[in-house]
Amino acid sequence: MRNLRAAAPASFLAPPAPPLLLPPSTPTPRGAFSAKASPAAAAAQAHGWCPSPRRVGRLRRRAGAASSSVASVEDAKKDVLVALSQIIDPDFGTDIVSCGFVKDLEISEALEEVSFRLELTTPACPIKDMFEEKANEVVAALPWVKKVNVTMSAQPARPAYAGELPEGLQKISNIIAGGVGKSTVSVNLAYTLAGMGARVGIFDADVFGPSLPTMVSPENRLLVMNPESRSILPTEYLGVKMVSFGFAGQGRAIMRGPMVSGVINQLLTTTDWGELDYLVIDMPPGTGDIHLTLCQVAPLTAAVIVTTPQKLAFIDVAKGVRMFSKLKVVQQFGIPHLFDLPIRPTLSASGDTGIPEVVADPQGDVAKTFQNLGVCVVQQCAKIRQQVSTAVSYDRSIRAIRVKVPDSDEEFLLHPATVRRNDRSAQSVDEWTGEQKVQYGDIPEDIEPEEIRPMGNYAVSITWPDGFSQIAPYDQLEMLERLVDVPRATTAAVSS
Repeated sequence: MRNLRAAAPASFLAPPAPPLLLPPSTPTPRGAFSAKASPAAAAAQAHGWCPSPRRVGRLRRRAGAASSSVASVEDAKKDVLVALSQIIDPDFGTDIVSCGFVKDLEISEALEEVSFRLELTTPACPIKDMFEEKANEVVAALPWVKKVNVTMSAQPARPAYAGELPEGLQKISNIIAGGVGKSTVSVNLAYTLAGMGARVGIFDADVFGPSLPTMVSPENRLLVMNPESRSILPTEYLGVKMVSFGFAGQGRAIMRGPMVSGVINQLLTTTDWGELDYLVIDMPPGTGDIHLTLCQVAPLTAAVIVTTPQKLAFIDVAKGVRMFSKLKVVQQFGIPHLFDLPIRPTLSASGDTGIPEVVADPQGDVAKTFQNLGVCVVQQCAKIRQQVSTAVSYDRSIRAIRVKVPDSDEEFLLHPATVRRNDRSAQSVDEWTGEQKVQYGDIPEDIEPEEIRPMGNYAVSITWPDGFSQIAPYDQLEMLERLVDVPRATTAAVSS
């Protein structure tokens, strides 16, 4: 898990992204785009993500040297996929075909018209216009293609993690812990993400002093419960869904810790959030019961850590980072992206007017900083989801479990039986005596996992043929004996 804190806007990408189009060639001179080039194209070229017009011309000439027709629809589809495989996702470092972005590929009977859909990981993808432009370009360069139809879409909202999630959280792709009580950053980040095309919600987790009712001005300022489903219907302002104890008609709460945790749990998990790409949780100050409850209930994707330059403020923030680290939400002080946010009177005043600064002045310096922060959040969430989804898998061809822990370049192999025998749950080890309940011989040597699913960014859930569901933390898998002599795939004889 990465934690992000609100470096200069120009430094939000580190290291530089790989080129968007392959094969590589000499660097493209800046300014090669015409004056009519889109802002997305200009930005992408500035980061080396797209080819120069000269390079595109070379691609077209090479394509023209090939046959001007194809024999069948299947051959045509192969041509299109090969062309599209030149486009590289700069976040994943993989071509868009291998990423599974290309959907609904259709070729006309006359073998002249190509239609397909690019399904990105999020509707807020900062270079979606570039993907569309380059896809049109490389396919149109095929000599037999006369017309290209590209539509853009995003994957359905769904959690990256397995496990029994509360119903209200089952259609949320990314949950971001916003700040340590810094509501201004949480609210403006939420509206920045919404402006990028994402479906966004805000959850005000401060029961003692809710900020959301002051910072936004929804027409409906009271939460309503659906009498049939008994779920809470969030209020909405400028397209962003929101829930706060301040909208419950109770004002500020006076209650003890356990009651507060129960209220927060109910507000978060029983709300009918619908499909969301990002849910920003505005954390209250401190590191108490509310924070622990949220980290245990909600599968947090990332954290945005906010601090002022003063030493005292940094000490408080450090406590929050340590808490997130212990709960496997972030890596302690592994902050890859820094943003300097100027403290300006207009930013402070916007928190009292009910209109977020990025909405009131979308072209201002503050909005530009939040735009860079929003791009970084989108990119990091996509990377985290991709790393988590592929961290542990079973390779049936060699009967081994492949492990590549997020944020690690090392991949290693484990024997399935070794993983099963080293389960440390109460079903395998006596919690009081430490005595091993499951013996070595109880696990067959040829056991294979039926399913492996991510559990947050700290473990996977492995389902075995006997119905046992094992939670295997990454740090435990890293300690197990590894396979050196990889077994070869076996071929079963077929009897007549």
